[in-house]
Amino acid sequence: MNALWSLFLNAAFVDNMPLILFLGLCTFLALSKEVGAAFGLGVAMIAVLGVTVPVNHLIYQTFLAPGAWAWAGLPELDLSYLALIAFIGVIAAAVQILEMILDRFFPSIHAAFGVFLPLLTVQCAILAGSLFMVERSYTLAESAVFGLGSGVGFMVAVVMLGAIRTRLAYADLPAGLRGLGVAFILTGMMSLGFASFAQMVAAQ
Repeated sequence: MNALWSLFLNAAFVDNMPLILFLGLCTFLALSKEVGAAFGLGVAMIAVLGVTVPVNHLIYQTFLAPGAWAWAGLPELDLSYLALIAFIGVIAAAVQILEMILDRFFPSIHAAFGVFLPLLTVQCAILAGSLFMVERSYTLAESAVFGLGSGVGFMVAVVMLGAIRTRLAYADLPAGLRGLGVAFILTGMMSLGFASFAQMVAAQ
C-alpha cells in the first residue's frame, strides 16, 4: 500500500505532466483562463487517464506484449508494434464517452471545452500515461494508481494556474504580457516550484 501511495504522489507531483514533463501544454494553457474551465479539464484528465491507463495495460499484456500468445502456441508472436494504435483507439473511445456524458449532464462544462474536448484524443499527456506504463513495466494496480495520480497532478496544476490568471485579469499588466505572455511566465515559475519535489525525493 505504501508503494502505491508513493507512486501516486510521484505521478502527481514529481512527474507532473504539464509542469515537469511539459506534456499537454496546449489544453493546459488554453483552458486555464478561469477556474471553472480549469477544474473541468482537470476532472476530465483524471477520468480519461484513470480509465485508459489500466485498460491499455490489460490490452497490452493480454494481446500485444511479447509472449502474450504463448497460451495459443505462439510464444514468439510479438504485436507490441501495434501498441500505439491500440492505445489511441482506447483513448478515443474514452474521450467520446466522456463527451457524451458532459453534453448530456453537464452542458456548461461541455461548452467551456469547445473544440478542445475532442482534442483530448490526441492529448500527448494522456497517451504518455499509457506509454510510460509500458516503459516502466507497471502492474495493473500500479497502472491504475499512476493514471489517477497523473490526472490529479494535472488538475492541481491547471486549477492553480487558472486561479492565478483569474486574479491577474484585474492587474495592470504591460500589453506584451497579457494573455499567453503571462501564462508562460507563470507556468515557468510553477514548474520551478514543482521541481523542488523531485529534489526532495532525490535527497532521501
